[in-house]
This record gives sequence, structure tokens and C-alpha cells, in this order.
Amino acid sequence: MAKQTVLDTLLELAQRDTDDAAKRLGVALKAAEETEQKLQMLLGYLEDYAQKLDAAQRNGITPMAYANFIAFIGKLEHAIMGQREIVKHAHHRSAVEKGLWQASERKRVSYRTLNERAAAEALRLENKRDQKQMDEHAARQAYYKR
Repeated sequence: MAKQTVLDTLLELAQRDTDDAAKRLGVALKAAEETEQKLQMLLGYLEDYAQKLDAAQRNGITPMAYANFIAFIGKLEHAIMGQREIVKHAHHRSAVEKGLWQASERKRVSYRTLNERAAAEALRLENKRDQKQMDEHAARQAYYKR
């Protein structure tokens, strides 16, 4: 089995960091999507209740029922404002996690490149050493054949 080098260790650590960052990014993206869906649901409720209010006004509505509609729509609008803030924060967190993942991935790719270069250099040196040994062996064979 090949000897574990410092670059191999760094590459393994960078791979773990990248995997962890990818998991965190996935969680953040899912959370952002869920907050968007909740916002869309609230906006749908608001539209439904606004349509119900319009229909009720056309058909005649009591002042108490009107006040209830308006109060509920106000609460929905307040919930929508709060959800928009949550969406904004979720998107910000997703952007931060994406940046962290990208940085981890760049680091991992850099270590992999260094590791590949080191392996290629080691192979080149080994091939050079083998070639030198074969040349020496051929020279000795030629010397003894004389």
C-alpha cells in the first residue's frame, strides 16, 4: 500500500470540509425553498380573503363581518411581512453557505492538483531511476561480453 503523504491527508480533510459544506448548503437551500412556499401560501390566503371580502361587499355585509374581514386581512398582511423577512434571511444564509462551499471546493481542487503533480513528479523520478538502472545493467552486460 502506498505511503500516506501530507498532501493525501490535506486532500482528505478538504474533501470532508467540502462534503460538510455541501450538506449545510443543501439544508440552507431547502429551508429557503420552504420559506418561499410558505410565503406563497400566505399570499394565496390573502388573495382568497380579498376576493371573499369583495364578494361579501357586493352581496351585502354587516359592519361586524366587514371589521372581521379587515382585521383578518391585516393579520395576514402582517404575517406576510414577517415571512418576507424570513425569506430574505433564508436566501442570505443560502448565499453564505454557497460561498463557503465554493471556497471549500476550490481548496479541495487545489490540494488534488498539488497531489496529482506530486504523484506525477514521483513517477517521473521513479522512471528516471529505473532507466538509469537499466542503462547501468546494459552497460555491465556489454562490458562482460567483451
